Amino acid sequence: MSVEQKVGQIIQADIGSVTPRDVREYHLGSVLNGGNSGPGGNDLAPARDWLALADAFYAASMESTPAIPIMWGTDAVHGHSNIVGATLFPHNVGLGAARDPGLIERIGRITAIEIRVTGQEWTFAPTVTVPQDYRWGRAYEGYSSDPALVASYVGSMIRGLQGPPSTAPLLAGPHVAASTKHFLADGATVDGKDQGDATVSELELRLVHGAPYIPAMENGVATVMTSFSSWQGAKISGNKGLVTDILKDRMNFGGFVVTDWNAHGQVAGCSNASCPVAANAGIDMFMAPDSWRALYASTLTQVKDGTIPMARLDDAVLRVLRVKQRLGLFDAGKPSARAYSGRYELLGAPGHRAVAREAVRKSLVLLKNTGVLPLRPQAHILVAGDGADDIARQSGGWTLSWQGTGLDNSNFPGATSLWRGIKQNVAAAGGSAELAPDGDYKKRPDAAIVVFGETPYAEFQGDIPSLQLRPELRRPFATMRKLKAAGIPVVAVMITGRPLFVNEALNEADAFVTAWLPGSEGGGVADLLFARKNGSAAFDFQGRLPTAWPATAGHDGPTLFPFGYGLTYADGPQPWKMLSQDSQVADDGSGGGVYFDKGRAAASWSLTVSEADGGDPLRVTTVPATGLSGRATVTAVDHTVQESARQFVIAAGPDGAAVEINAQNAVDLSRETNGDVMLLATLRLDAAPSAPVSMSVRCDGADCGRPLHLPELAALPLGQWRVLGVPLKCFAAAGADTTRITAPFRVSTDGSLNISLSRVALGSGMEADVIAKCEPD
Repeated sequence: MSVEQKVGQIIQADIGSVTPRDVREYHLGSVLNGGNSGPGGNDLAPARDWLALADAFYAASMESTPAIPIMWGTDAVHGHSNIVGATLFPHNVGLGAARDPGLIERIGRITAIEIRVTGQEWTFAPTVTVPQDYRWGRAYEGYSSDPALVASYVGSMIRGLQGPPSTAPLLAGPHVAASTKHFLADGATVDGKDQGDATVSELELRLVHGAPYIPAMENGVATVMTSFSSWQGAKISGNKGLVTDILKDRMNFGGFVVTDWNAHGQVAGCSNASCPVAANAGIDMFMAPDSWRALYASTLTQVKDGTIPMARLDDAVLRVLRVKQRLGLFDAGKPSARAYSGRYELLGAPGHRAVAREAVRKSLVLLKNTGVLPLRPQAHILVAGDGADDIARQSGGWTLSWQGTGLDNSNFPGATSLWRGIKQNVAAAGGSAELAPDGDYKKRPDAAIVVFGETPYAEFQGDIPSLQLRPELRRPFATMRKLKAAGIPVVAVMITGRPLFVNEALNEADAFVTAWLPGSEGGGVADLLFARKNGSAAFDFQGRLPTAWPATAGHDGPTLFPFGYGLTYADGPQPWKMLSQDSQVADDGSGGGVYFDKGRAAASWSLTVSEADGGDPLRVTTVPATGLSGRATVTAVDHTVQESARQFVIAAGPDGAAVEINAQNAVDLSRETNGDVMLLATLRLDAAPSAPVSMSVRCDGADCGRPLHLPELAALPLGQWRVLGVPLKCFAAAGADTTRITAPFRVSTDGSLNISLSRVALGSGMEADVIAKCEPD
């Protein structure tokens, strides 16, 4: 192999930033689909398009001499969760509650089969983190806070995905390559900050966070992914002591080590475009989704000048080729010619969904039951709460899109929401059900099921400052209270990726069930809530808490329910002592990444109108308001609810005008920028602007970077609400330092402006109606 071919083998590019022609030209060893990537730029592309693209990448990789087939990695973390129609299993936190390693192996096997249908051969799973702080936005990806429980699952999932350790090619069976992640101690960062620093001792690093890697090695995991995070201040991707000395040498890991998404760019002395430190530390493949071209060039130069020794490159390439040989890629042929490929009936097959439904049943944890459960299915059941008929919400992040947002039930063919599962159950028994999210029923129910909890998130977007729901997600508590006051028994069902302080709901409900993030088979929840026609329970609860449940919203506060707690029907009705509803922490709203909503700037943020250069600022606290010497008026207008938005009518003037959301203290949005997060502005264009409109950010209170030309705003249909998305990386490309942002939203013009603004927040492209092309002014 030439040095150019060798360097190509250790580079992995995202399908949204690479073409088959690029794969051929640069001899790339791997591609991946990130959470927001799909064939042709379509996250929701049909399964056939995924297989066709797999064939195209494979064909390109085989046109070189020597011909080395490419590997495609995908985040199939709770089923083949990028694919419309695939089976979606409960996220790992729920599976940890099930206490069933055999079930985990069956889930792994089904996931592998469904991955094979669309032509991929490598999944970035299982996640074997041991979360210690559930404020962390990735905590639900971990089975448990208990290392022994996590370790008991690792071998089962790897055997399900890869088959038992064997010399036979993985692709000869219904298998794919697995990847344990994230090495090491990603669940131990200070304050639960994603991509943060774990300051734990070496003993804790080994006994707690290293424990799951022992069964991973014993079961022959093919790849290991390093963490974004650090241990004692040093980024893992650049830590030779951990990657080479411990993982490869002491633990005798023979597969290859891959980084996380541009994680090499966070290593000291590195950037996304260059990181010899990581290669020399033992990284065998760089996940360089959108930076691969520049990284290829710099790595090639560094190998040729000796910065990266040829022996280190050869070792990395050997490890990559060894895994490809173990897969059987050299003899497997194109993806569409392999076993299971194109068998689209296997995506969400009835037998697969049955296992997922079983997993839901086994994962549910009963925290309270004063005797109302099990419900009579012959009764009239009210189903309330804002999460009752929302498959995306019950499936959580890493579902079709990175954040699991921007979706509706039509995107989940064959899936069952909690509401549909309940309705089907009672209808089969001769009962009836009514859906009323706000609890305003038409026919008085015999009992009510109120579904509430978290909305989807992934990675750092899910980091929270305290263990509590955002205020708007607590509204179903009032619904419970209203129903109880009417004498209607209430069963609370909580959708959540983590234990949270919800004492108010626990007090109000007659029974309380934690459903975690159950996935596509919501009927599994109904299986546990209803009795048979003869009154006996159809199934009993067996779920046990995978971590302690908090008594307050503070991390490391007192425990309400200990690890392993969970009631069963066999326990009978249990008495209830009312709990304190004092969270013991400031009610900060836990709404990070939301800057303006429902007519108000978020805490510590301000809404201002000023001249284009920032002069003559008006801080908008009440409306109506007037500024810019009478040129600007701000009034309340209706959007989702009455007066939930603000309208800005600004006349043209020699000094221009700007609408801005700002704060005194800077925020670091570098993680979000690297993660392809967008600034989402929900707005309405009320009149065509008389001059071009720009968008920019400010750093430390001053302009930073070039403004972005925003023709997309001027082209919006008049009088209609739209969500405009602007990628944060556009601001970075225009010169902004995203580590010190004091104004994440600034719209300016030299002409007139008439717009209404409802919400400004961070999010993903799936939530945007229009995405800016980001052309600098």
